[in-house]
Amino acid sequence: MPNSSVEQELFPLSWVAQYGYCPRRCGLLGLEQLWAENAETASGRSQHARVHTARQERRGDTLFLYETDVFSHVLGISGKCDCIEAHADPTGVPLPYAEGTFRLYPIEYKHGVVRDEEEYLMQLCAQAMCLEERFSCAITEGAIFYIDSHRRFPVELNAALREKTIETARSIRTMLEAQKLPQAKYSAKCKKCSLMELCQPKLKRSAEAYCGKLWQLAEEAE
Repeated sequence: MPNSSVEQELFPLSWVAQYGYCPRRCGLLGLEQLWAENAETASGRSQHARVHTARQERRGDTLFLYETDVFSHVLGISGKCDCIEAHADPTGVPLPYAEGTFRLYPIEYKHGVVRDEEEYLMQLCAQAMCLEERFSCAITEGAIFYIDSHRRFPVELNAALREKTIETARSIRTMLEAQKLPQAKYSAKCKKCSLMELCQPKLKRSAEAYCGKLWQLAEEAE
């Protein structure tokens, strides 16, 4: 497990999904502070902005919590849950938002077409683990909601998914502590990545090192 010390600096929960998609992409974000938009990322950001504002809604026995801040010192992450459905349940846990006890059901919103992406499942699982740590409860299921298709898919938060999420958080922590950018591995995913031009995944590592040395010498000359 990552270091559970409360003094540990927490990294963004969204990096779990970024690392799951591509470790180098996560490294460019976390170590190099690089970002670039393409049509897909801009569309996703726009859709999230339209549907998400921090608020609470009550519908019958269910409380809907949007854009809720969450964190986990065990995983070493902090971020937001797109939506938490809190269902009134006598076996549930108390919340600071309303009287009674509730069973928590996290929902992660995604834009685009429905697709099976493991990094989405890990992001949802990380959110659930944050809630479990905060409220001392057990969450066995959540869901991914695809905005474009208005379809929701339940996700079992089983032991295998939890272990993969923990391993990913550990790998991110190791990367940050080592301050070492992961090697690029070109794949079909690269064509959809907004950071492809910055990453240069087809560039030979020897050429990359040579260019980096030239850049360093140029900076020293100045």
